Amino acid sequence: MKATMTVLLAVVAVLAVGAAVYMVDIDQTQETRLPEVSVEGGQLPAFDAEVGEVNLTEETVDVTVPDVDVSMEETTVTVPGIEVTPPANDG
Repeated sequence: MKATMTVLLAVVAVLAVGAAVYMVDIDQTQETRLPEVSVEGGQLPAFDAEVGEVNLTEETVDVTVPDVDVSMEETTVTVPGIEVTPPANDG
């Protein structure tokens, strides 16, 4: 059951990546032009900081936990599907 779920999740992931690749058709319509920038001098701020200290410790304690038995059974369920229609190719 665990292996089946892993395979199913892998298939869904592959389909999602495929849909992302084929559902978008981007064409560049204009070239990029960067702005002209002039920078002179400057100074970064200086800081003095005093900070506290955090220490992590470990200790052993006794806690009460439930004892649970799980039984697995197989059943048939309906799951969602995906239909992918890529954009029309411009030429």
